[in-house]
Amino acid sequence: MNPVLKLLVEGGHLTAAQIAQVAGIPEAEVNRQLEQLKKDRIFLGWRPVLDLSRAEATAVRAVIEVKMTPERGGGFNRLAERISKFDEVESCYLMSGAYDLLIFVNGPSLQKVASFVSEKLSTLGGVLSTSTHFLLRSYKEGSFLIEAPAEDAERLKVSP
Repeated sequence: MNPVLKLLVEGGHLTAAQIAQVAGIPEAEVNRQLEQLKKDRIFLGWRPVLDLSRAEATAVRAVIEVKMTPERGGGFNRLAERISKFDEVESCYLMSGAYDLLIFVNGPSLQKVASFVSEKLSTLGGVLSTSTHFLLRSYKEGSFLIEAPAEDAERLKVSP
């Protein structure tokens, strides 16, 4: 694997100078490889890892399982690409198993996410059914552990 790409995967928070030092190549070469990875649409961008439970205006996140009918000659691709274009959709994956697509959705409230599902997603031709699961708490995000507040981390006191 390309050493710059490997460092992006394993340590995405590194700067070009840090990648150059770790990989043992000049920073100019790292920048050239980064530009080529962007041009080839392999490196699509940096993404921060956030603990949204600590944010003042917490957004609602949901995971939606979608069962759909594949199209002749196109399978699931055209409908999955159409669903992926909605602003509410954060991620969209083709899955094996009991459902066809797994969609991660963000919205400002439970009602807005429910409205997206009932008015936009489930009304699309080819969508057979949806199952929505709201995320209640994150314990690990993007390989980062989300620490519980100190009062939550203590053992419960039990009386005999």
